[in-house]
Amino acid sequence: MSLLKLLCVLLMTGLFMQVAMAQTSAPSGAPPSGVSTVSADYLIGPGDTLQIFVWQNPELSVTVPVRPDGRISTPLVEDTLAVGKTPVQLAADLETALAVFIRTPKVSVIVSEAVGALSQVQVIGQVTRPSGVPYRAGLRVLDALLAVEGLSEFAAPNRAMLIRTENGKETKTRIRIGDLLDSGDLEQNLLLKPGDVIVVPQSWF
Repeated sequence: MSLLKLLCVLLMTGLFMQVAMAQTSAPSGAPPSGVSTVSADYLIGPGDTLQIFVWQNPELSVTVPVRPDGRISTPLVEDTLAVGKTPVQLAADLETALAVFIRTPKVSVIVSEAVGALSQVQVIGQVTRPSGVPYRAGLRVLDALLAVEGLSEFAAPNRAMLIRTENGKETKTRIRIGDLLDSGDLEQNLLLKPGDVIVVPQSWF
């Protein structure tokens, strides 16, 4: 064998060993690369897509949709209620269920796509385009108004109402949208939560 061929063989052998060592040293099941699109207190809704990661058990790690009945199916745990829970709460429930099959399971839940009704803020009444606005962390009243293209000519902005339901209890908060838009009153630019409803009534004549 010529010296050139010998050097080529040695070089290729070295590269092969490096690749093999890199693959061997890689963790058997790294956390999913997806980034959650929602805040920590987000409530999972129907239609959302979830990444379920079970540490050191890649065969149990899956991406699943939340079914219309509010449940998900994963390996070993065929029917788990997901709707109305935060990702952390769902992860804890899955850990409890998996503990029957594996020792001290560690589960992470990431909402990779939030499309369910609970992931929206509804803006209704006298606005240009009444509709649901996809929720994102940091969403405020002004953001929601811009998304529905502002108020209609018949709106009574200072009588707008924010309706929020938490733990089965409904609360109503007056929002003086007119002061926010006309005077820059940022106290009216409230931070919103998934499931909130903003109602802009019609003006009285």
